[in-house]
Amino acid sequence: MGTVLMVVLAAAVAAAAVVAAGPVRAGRRAARAERARLAEEARRRARRSLDAVWAMDGREFENYVADLCRRDGCTDVVCVGGAGDLGADVTGRLPDGRRFVVQCKRYAKHRTVGSRDIQTFNGTARAEHGADVPVFVASCVFTGPAREFAARHRLCLIDVNLLGFWNGGTPLTSFLDLDISRSGTHRRLPPDHD
Repeated sequence: MGTVLMVVLAAAVAAAAVVAAGPVRAGRRAARAERARLAEEARRRARRSLDAVWAMDGREFENYVADLCRRDGCTDVVCVGGAGDLGADVTGRLPDGRRFVVQCKRYAKHRTVGSRDIQTFNGTARAEHGADVPVFVASCVFTGPAREFAARHRLCLIDVNLLGFWNGGTPLTSFLDLDISRSGTHRRLPPDHD
């Protein structure tokens, strides 16, 4: 009799587990959907914080990026952009002492930065400027091929999405090890209509 009772009890527990699995899967799907929704909302908030950035000219954008670097504890930060800068708009040292070189592109938000710009920067950042960490910052998005090239050559790309987070207080060092080929998006933002 004890064996029969154990078999019946085991069958009841198994049946309950099967019945409970449906809501668990639905709960996981709902949780994933909610995480995706929250991430998209965070990206939208970060972009909205950049309205002043899109109003800047190129030199103001370089100074803005330099100020963000200083805020994050970088030292020896200098704006060096201008004619003949060979792709170095901002240089300095990270808090851990590594030398960084930043190329800044203040483009309209509906534009993109392509692979050619990334390749040019890659050719000068380390060889000409001695960068341990090359960083390319843009007020728009990077194309898919640009992201793939940057990932292969260990370039840090900060696009409009990440720039919003940087502007919001996330430190520069948080972006240095991101897999840029997998993070963010290369979908253009719509232009403003006045």
